[in-house]
Amino acid sequence: MRGLVVAPSSSRVCKVPPGFSLATQFSRLRSWRESLPLPLSPSSSCQTRPPSLPNSDVAACVDDTRKFSRYPSWGEHRYGLKFANFCRPRISSPLSSIPVSQNRGKTTDTSKVVECHNQDEDKEDVWLRMREEARSDVSREPILSNYYESSILSQESLESALASQLSIKLSNASLPRGTLYELLHGVLAEDREIVGSVKEDLRAVHERDPACVTYVHCFLNFKGFLACQAHRVAHKLWSQGRQVIALVIQTRVSEIFAVDIHPGAKLGRGLLFDHATGLVVGETAVIGNNVSILHNVTLGGTGKVCGDRHPKIGDGVLIGAGTCILGNIRIGVGAKIGAGSVVLKDVPPRTTAVGNPARLVGGKENPVRLDNIPSLTMDHTSHISEWSDYVI
Repeated sequence: MRGLVVAPSSSRVCKVPPGFSLATQFSRLRSWRESLPLPLSPSSSCQTRPPSLPNSDVAACVDDTRKFSRYPSWGEHRYGLKFANFCRPRISSPLSSIPVSQNRGKTTDTSKVVECHNQDEDKEDVWLRMREEARSDVSREPILSNYYESSILSQESLESALASQLSIKLSNASLPRGTLYELLHGVLAEDREIVGSVKEDLRAVHERDPACVTYVHCFLNFKGFLACQAHRVAHKLWSQGRQVIALVIQTRVSEIFAVDIHPGAKLGRGLLFDHATGLVVGETAVIGNNVSILHNVTLGGTGKVCGDRHPKIGDGVLIGAGTCILGNIRIGVGAKIGAGSVVLKDVPPRTTAVGNPARLVGGKENPVRLDNIPSLTMDHTSHISEWSDYVI
């Protein structure tokens, strides 16, 4: 095609000026590549910048960051090939990508970008670990290669992977996947606090739930985790005054995951919704950090009060399966609510409430104090010392 050059290993088409000679430019490109120094070893602390191309028309179409993806592409993995980065790098770099040109002009000061990147390095481990786990799963189950490629390995970040996963789950004929993806990804990319909460939730599930084998297992398969993240996006939209779309997301989450969390509810970080089927959380409810909640739990109102009418759950609380906590009451920090309890009054910090109606273990005047954080230990039976304690 006259007037066009297609860069190798890329679908990008570069426009060139009239009189451009393809054979001449490729000859110059080969000469330039032969003059390049050998690549440095990964352990080197510095890199030698390659010389500029002799013609800026081609130079503008080649990326000189020389930073290949840490993870091989599908072709590299299958055929053992190493592809050069033409037209754009495979992954984004904390440093700016500067074209190889003699007239580069003003460069970007990236010191602040690198500083922020280094501060978040430890948090990025979750995403890197997920990619490693995905490759391991594919090696054991090749039949899932396309599934893992589209869900994890082809995604550039945790937020894009989450937006893709949720959009697939929540879309329907009248709510297209592409529309949902743009909405979800826009919120996740804009609010780094939500992304931080997502990572803390992943760690919480992995550490507390013995059924969670890997991070990627939780990310792809645990509906309690996915419902929680969908709520985080819905709550952000609700707080921005976009109540209609927030309620649509709530409805779809309820239909798909059987988890009904009002977008007005406030959720902390490091949450575990174990199984999560039948979980109901009202509009004015507040859930603190590092809370563990099992299935069929209701954080609801009494049915006769308006305004602030739902429970406030403190940090480190464990709520057993089938529990109902009703009204604008407070569950203290580090408290434990036994399975099947109906709680209508405040529960002091680091105490255990069981029964219907719920009573404090040890009595109201001198309740037994817990030594550990129950949401972290996930111990549901430490309040039982004898068989007669729970026999009628």
